[in-house]
Amino acid sequence: MTASASSAPPRGRRAHGIDVARVEQAIREAELQTSAEIRVAVARFYFWGDTRRAAQASWRRLGMTATRRRNGVLIFVAPLRRRFAVVGDIAVEQKAPPSFWTDVAEAIADEIRRNDLTAGLVRGVATVALALAPLFPHTPDDVNELPDTVAVPGQERRR
Repeated sequence: MTASASSAPPRGRRAHGIDVARVEQAIREAELQTSAEIRVAVARFYFWGDTRRAAQASWRRLGMTATRRRNGVLIFVAPLRRRFAVVGDIAVEQKAPPSFWTDVAEAIADEIRRNDLTAGLVRGVATVALALAPLFPHTPDDVNELPDTVAVPGQERRR
């Protein structure tokens, strides 16, 4: 093994071409900047439905409204279709500027166009944290209210 190969990050669990471990690490890092709760959900491989409606169904199934400050954000992705939706809870809807949604969508879409869905999700998560940190700052007593895991059908892990 060469020196450069041994210093490469370990390959994580994959789902539909997404490096789940890398996205989960991005979520953990993002939530150190903001009290907002960020989740990523992946559609079933054969998903052909309405992305927005599926995101809203995932929102309910994952209990995204179970946060004290109602500041959750869900990024839902249908990898095969290369489509996604970003959904926010009521406090995010009220406080985030209109450009928030466009900025997150562009961050994800830019990487999807480069055929790197993992990078798109990582950038999307980072963009959410950067935008929401001033609105929902992380505090020393902040409690992680939702799992920092990527929700993958059939592979979902509980806390």
